[in-house]
Amino acid sequence: MSNDDSAPHERPPHPHSTPWQNWPPTQLDLTTGPKPGSTPAPPGSRYHAQGRNGRATRRDWWGELLLVTGLIVVAVLGVYMVGLILADALHAGPAAPDSDRVFSSPLADMALQLAALGAAIPAVLVGVHRFGRRPVGTVSSVTGGLRWGWLLRCAMVALPVMAAQLGLLLVWTWDADSSPSPQQGFPGWPMLVLSLVVLWALIPFQAAAEEYVFRGWLVQLTGRVTRSQWPGIALASLLFALAHGFGEATGFALLFYSAMWWGWLVIRTGGLEAVIALHTANNALAMGLAAALGELADDGTAADAPWQALVLELVFTPLYCLTMARLADRRALNRQTP
Repeated sequence: MSNDDSAPHERPPHPHSTPWQNWPPTQLDLTTGPKPGSTPAPPGSRYHAQGRNGRATRRDWWGELLLVTGLIVVAVLGVYMVGLILADALHAGPAAPDSDRVFSSPLADMALQLAALGAAIPAVLVGVHRFGRRPVGTVSSVTGGLRWGWLLRCAMVALPVMAAQLGLLLVWTWDADSSPSPQQGFPGWPMLVLSLVVLWALIPFQAAAEEYVFRGWLVQLTGRVTRSQWPGIALASLLFALAHGFGEATGFALLFYSAMWWGWLVIRTGGLEAVIALHTANNALAMGLAAALGELADDGTAADAPWQALVLELVFTPLYCLTMARLADRRALNRQTP
C-alpha cells in the first residue's frame, strides 16, 4: 500500500450532493471508504479523535452540535406524531383522556418508544457528514464501518453474561417485589410471541441509537477539542444517566458506572460493536421478561434499579468489558485508524 501523502484521498464533491442522497444503501453505507467531500482522521488516530481530520472548523463544531441535537428532537417528535395520527385513525388511543400514552396497547406504546429512539441514528450520521466533514462510518469504528464479524462475537459473549446477571438479580430480589397488579401476569403464548417479535426487531436499533449518540458522537465531538478521551466519556456517561430520568440513587450510580466502563471499552476496541451487543442483549432480555410477565406497561427504567442491581453491575460490567478487551487483543482488532 502506498504511503505517498501527496496522493488524493477523496473525489471532489458533487455540486448537487446532499446528506440524504442514496439513503440508505450507498450514501450512509458504513462499510465503504470516504465519501465525496469527506476526509477521515489521519492514520494512527484513536476512536475519540476521529473528528480531527483537519477539515472541520470551530464553526462546524457548533454546527454539528446544534444540527444533531435539533435533528434528534425533530426525529423523535416526528415518530410520535405519526404514532398519534395512527392511534387516532385506528381508535387505538388510551381510554383515559389524561393518559400520557399514545396507544392503549402496552406493546404498541413500547414499540413507538423504541422506534422514536432508533430515529436518532440518521440524525447523528447526517450531522457528522454535514459538519464533521468525515465519513459517517467513523462513528461506528476506526475502520470506517461496523465490523460485523466482531459484532457477532460480541453478541455471543454478551447474551450469556446478561442472562446470568439478570437471573441472579431475579433470584436475589424474588421476595422483594410487591404483589403484582391484576393487569399483570402471563399474557398467553400468542401475545408473548408477537411481543418478542416486535420488541426484538426494534431493540437493536434503539440500543444502537443510544450508543451512537452517547458513546459515539458525543465522545468524538468532545474529542475534537480535548486530547484525552476521558472528558468526553465522563460527559456522555453523565448525560446517559440523566436521560433515563430521576429514580433511585442506586439506579443513577448503576447507569453512570456502566457507562464509564462502556466508554472505556469503545476506545479500547476502536468501535461501538461491543457496547451495542451488550446494550442490545440487556434490553432484549429485560423487555422479553417484562413481556412474559405482562409488565410492558410498567414505567420503570434502569434509573429505578435497586441496590442489588448495582452490586451485580459492579461485577458483571468489568467482567464483560475486560473479556472483550482481551478478545480484541487476540484478534488484533484495529484500535486506531489504519
